[in-house]
Amino acid sequence: MKTLIHPARAVALGFLAAIMAGVFLLMLPAARSAGVPAPLTVALFTSVSAVCVTGMAIVDTGSYWSGFGQAVIMFLFQLGGFGLMTAATLLGLMVNRSPRLRTRMMTQTETRLLGLGDISSVAKIVFKVAVLCQLLLFAVLTLRLHWGHGMDWRAAAWNGLFHAASSFNNAGFSTHADGMVRYAGDALVLVPVMLAIVIGGIGFPVLHDLRYRWRDPRHWSLHTKLTLTGSLILLLGGFIAIVALEWNNPHSLGPLSLFGKLLNGMFMSVSARTAGFHTVDIGALTPETWAVHYILMFIGGGSGGTAGGVKVGTIAILALLVIAEAKGHTDTEAFGRRVGASAQRQAITVLVLGSLIVAFGTVILLRLTHFPTDQVIFEVIAAFGSTGLSTGITAELPAAGQLLLAVLMFIGRVGTITLATSLVLGERRMPYRYPEEHPIVG
Repeated sequence: MKTLIHPARAVALGFLAAIMAGVFLLMLPAARSAGVPAPLTVALFTSVSAVCVTGMAIVDTGSYWSGFGQAVIMFLFQLGGFGLMTAATLLGLMVNRSPRLRTRMMTQTETRLLGLGDISSVAKIVFKVAVLCQLLLFAVLTLRLHWGHGMDWRAAAWNGLFHAASSFNNAGFSTHADGMVRYAGDALVLVPVMLAIVIGGIGFPVLHDLRYRWRDPRHWSLHTKLTLTGSLILLLGGFIAIVALEWNNPHSLGPLSLFGKLLNGMFMSVSARTAGFHTVDIGALTPETWAVHYILMFIGGGSGGTAGGVKVGTIAILALLVIAEAKGHTDTEAFGRRVGASAQRQAITVLVLGSLIVAFGTVILLRLTHFPTDQVIFEVIAAFGSTGLSTGITAELPAAGQLLLAVLMFIGRVGTITLATSLVLGERRMPYRYPEEHPIVG
């Protein structure tokens, strides 16, 4: 009798297989521009960053990789962002309208839904939204790059397609050496990109809920309400903090017009939630703004989407728990619903383990490098949160440091999914309970 692979383990193995395939393809001579070296470290780091939709790079994507290499990178972050198991279910639906339970459970691990009956429906929503959003952004960017930035149609189409896919998948890869800096004053580029980042990162369970219940917010699930409310608070809070801290910084928002400051402030707030694009020099931001980025990158986006981090829902549950405890309430409540005790334990576990991973990663990277602590912390959280932003030290790190970041990217993208699903699927009720006692807290 065949032993079924645990869905969480299957997702991890699927991501690992995609990374190895990416390394093989990127090591091919056709993947690099003529005359550039072919170290295994570069191919491995790039493949991990692409599959884990992080966007960190140790070489310039546009000049180091050939057109074929850039296509490979785009395919990898499409695969990683879209979800390997979601793709598997879609393929199954094309052949058989009733996907097997095992496949549905694997897809459940990636989409983070608890109801197996919703998997096929969510998979269809994922496919429709992903294709429609990327095609619309591709068209908008292509037209704008041609008419507004003087690119010929071929270059505009390729750059538009690459950035559309990178935006929706929250991948952060750009074909430009300066990222999105050249578009800092162009709202017709930045606004559509921001919309794609938010849609891709909000989480497919939320999109599924909105698709069928958008007319009646009262019947939205608690997950949808917490994710949307938390995301709005983080986006607006990050925007206000960044604009206030960088308003007079001559190396970032200082030289821009009022509209430019507001536009780029919002773009930084959106991008810091795991997209990884930048329109200003991240290394020139104030330490206080870096600290704001720590928070936004660590939290990330919604569960079951293309975003990374410990997720908005996790932090929302913990915030509600703190509020309930401060008020002396025995139940954690929101929007007329009670948050289950198991969800609270899972949120605490994800936050604690995520914090420990960041702490250990920071200590190790500090031992391997001579860079200041604040820059190292930024790099570690950006890797773990699948954000890809950098203060400019990624390419200067030793090989061991870059390998550490690759491990953090993999853990950040796959580990939180695996952990959360393992907690859900591994939960069991014990036939006995020990006597209760209350240790002293605080």
